[in-house]
Amino acid sequence: MKRPIPTAALILYVLLLALGLGIGSAYAVLKGAPPFGARSFGPWHVWPKLGSAEADPYMRAIVARRGDIPLATGEGLALTALVDNSGRQLDSACSYRIGSSAPAARWWTLTVYDADGKLAPSELGRNGFTSPEILRDAQNGFTISLSRALSAGNWLQLPPSGPFSVVLRLYDIPGAAGLSMNAEDLPTIERLECGA
Repeated sequence: MKRPIPTAALILYVLLLALGLGIGSAYAVLKGAPPFGARSFGPWHVWPKLGSAEADPYMRAIVARRGDIPLATGEGLALTALVDNSGRQLDSACSYRIGSSAPAARWWTLTVYDADGKLAPSELGRNGFTSPEILRDAQNGFTISLSRALSAGNWLQLPPSGPFSVVLRLYDIPGAAGLSMNAEDLPTIERLECGA
């Protein structure tokens, strides 16, 4: 005859299971992007309430865990791209072209980050561009090349391997929160070719 499992052991087992599931699910949620409140414009995603008092508890916890200082609502927006315009994950084995327009903003920056959200290592020490630094064509458009191999003009070196992200920060945007923009107002991210 089997001996029944004591009630105290069952309670302890259920409590440990609940604790493990709770900590595991909280870690999984806090490891990625905020789960709520995102707006998408083509490959670009933005969380408009991230730097405001209206940020939900998940947003606040994610920002605290990363140690980020988000832009306040009146300062601007930070748009993040993890995919190209065709929806394919950004991969440092490929080369990309970003351009040719940016939304109306007094100033903007475009920065490349590695898979861990850290500035991508670069032989030239450049991880991004600011709007005044960009070389422009006669129509005031621009093209930024992203690749591991050196390229002429506006070029940013990609991480040695793996996925990466591109962050476009817009400062002093006209309008309430700059969310009246469309995907057409933002730079496109076009995959050119992939190597080994």
